[in-house]
Amino acid sequence: MPLLLSAFASGLLFGLGLIVSQMVNPAKVLGFLDIFGHWDPSLALVMGVAVAMSALGTLVARRRGMPVLAPCLEIPTRRDLDPRLIGGAALFGIGWGLVGLCPGPALVGLTFGPWEVLVFVAAMIVGMAIFRLVPADWPQVSFRREASQMDG
Repeated sequence: MPLLLSAFASGLLFGLGLIVSQMVNPAKVLGFLDIFGHWDPSLALVMGVAVAMSALGTLVARRRGMPVLAPCLEIPTRRDLDPRLIGGAALFGIGWGLVGLCPGPALVGLTFGPWEVLVFVAAMIVGMAIFRLVPADWPQVSFRREASQMDG
């Protein structure tokens, strides 16, 4: 039960933070991304504070050897880049730049946003379903075929 309450409180705090910082406002986000136009750098402060808080939490958890409510500390250790990661990051960035929404603010925006937010979330869910259909080793299989064709 404490883990569930903690997750609810964290989600609520995250959502409120997105609303207060105006990250749920696509025009504000697009203003931040418009570096060569009428750039609005105010979201850089939001990102900086978010990174600092995350770093502080990770530091505290590492010093304790474990998190407060979870049985073990799970920090990603993978450092390589693969085509799936790069492709996903590119699609995320393109989508964010086109409409000014990313998944978290879009989900918060469902509570009060315009119908465009609902369309975005529906498209996001369809994209997630399509991603599940892509085999995990798809780029490697394609590369191996090219290598074997070159040998033969």
